[in-house]
Amino acid sequence: MDLRTVAIKPLRQTYAHVARRIGGDKPASRYQEGTLDLQTMANQHYRPLWDPDHDYFDTRRTAIAMADWYAFKDPRQYYYGSYVMTRARQQEAVESAFDFVESRRLAEYLPDPVRQLALDLLLPLRHVAWGASMNHDFVAAYGFGAGITQPALFAAMDQLGVAQFITRAGLLLGDPEALDAAKAAWMEAPRWQSLRRVIEDLFVEKDWFEVFVAQALVLDGLLYPLVYGTIIDDALASTDGAAVALLTQFQGEWAAETAKWVDAQVKVAAAESEANKALILGWTDKWKARVVPALLPLAELALAGRAPAALEELVEQLDRRIAKLAPKAEASA
Repeated sequence: MDLRTVAIKPLRQTYAHVARRIGGDKPASRYQEGTLDLQTMANQHYRPLWDPDHDYFDTRRTAIAMADWYAFKDPRQYYYGSYVMTRARQQEAVESAFDFVESRRLAEYLPDPVRQLALDLLLPLRHVAWGASMNHDFVAAYGFGAGITQPALFAAMDQLGVAQFITRAGLLLGDPEALDAAKAAWMEAPRWQSLRRVIEDLFVEKDWFEVFVAQALVLDGLLYPLVYGTIIDDALASTDGAAVALLTQFQGEWAAETAKWVDAQVKVAAAESEANKALILGWTDKWKARVVPALLPLAELALAGRAPAALEELVEQLDRRIAKLAPKAEASA
């Protein structure tokens, strides 16, 4: 038998619509094939009865204007396959952390004040994560262009995962009654009502890019560094609360990774036009004015007198981040 290897040259390297995007018939990445030009553009269904002024997929659902909606790209190159594989690996790390804490009974050795603080602070945040998931779902549903709506849906699923991890941590640190107490606190306790109002007001915002900026850049940009950085990784870990840090390690890692995607979207939109930049800066100022006071009671719960200074430092970090994404024009001499 004479066995030979035959190389078969493909007639084309990728789909025609992808080839037009990447410039010529050359191999495309899975991310490009799973993202580019997937947005419905024509032959849409009838207009929704509840919003007859818009098509289902309509660029006018945001005040942001883009010459090319596929200028939005995910620097992580997430399409469904790569996203699922990444989160699966992270899930294994989370399971290992929970097993480590549980098998060594680390939760049982937490000082009572640390345990109670963790329960009082963490468990109501599962409702915040659920609200964030709803907001990202809104961006995915009413946004335009798979370059931004696809990762927005991934972010929605991630926030549901955060809510579930918080629930698991609560059941490990406390009992099912602690979850009921946390829900009651979310609904009634004064320290949570300003944050709850921010989340619920975002539910009724109509501009999907404003929701994206408010949730992903402003709220998450302050909440995650405050709670999972300053409070848990620093304050609690230094007072025999390292077990809590182990149970919440995914949140900190996820926030750092997701910030790269958020920054890329905001930077592209702001660079498109001065009008876009003005909208984005206006939205960040609008929602920052509400988010900062809403987070102060949470900071005070854990940091007491250090809370205002700690929160102010995080606000300054966010301001520097925004200035890089949407730099204001320098005043002429």
